[in-house]
Amino acid sequence: MPRVISTGDAPAAVGAYSQATTNGDLVFTAGQLPLTPDGDLLEGSVGEQTEQCLDNVEAILESEGLSLSDVLKVSIFLDDIEDFEEMNETYAEYFNEEPPARSALEVGRVPKGAALEIEAIAASE
Repeated sequence: MPRVISTGDAPAAVGAYSQATTNGDLVFTAGQLPLTPDGDLLEGSVGEQTEQCLDNVEAILESEGLSLSDVLKVSIFLDDIEDFEEMNETYAEYFNEEPPARSALEVGRVPKGAALEIEAIAASE
């Protein structure tokens, strides 16, 4: 049975979705924008926005007793693929040993004018 995950340590969902869901074995985060837990868009470099997105993913996982080392797959949606290198440098600081599988692609636009959005799938067992 699916269960909704919610934490005040990451920004609240801004639409008809949950921060994350789990079936007990896997945790699926919603796409995390570079929003602070208060819901303010972080206006900064792509690296800084990547850091905020990953901090949000990490906070959601920690609310379930998980960490980034439990992540199996990450999807990254970039407003501009030319930002890939800067995003990747920051991303590597979070996943420096045995990184998960990952997809990164350019999309037409990211919500709220952000440079990127990041979602993750993690194993809870």
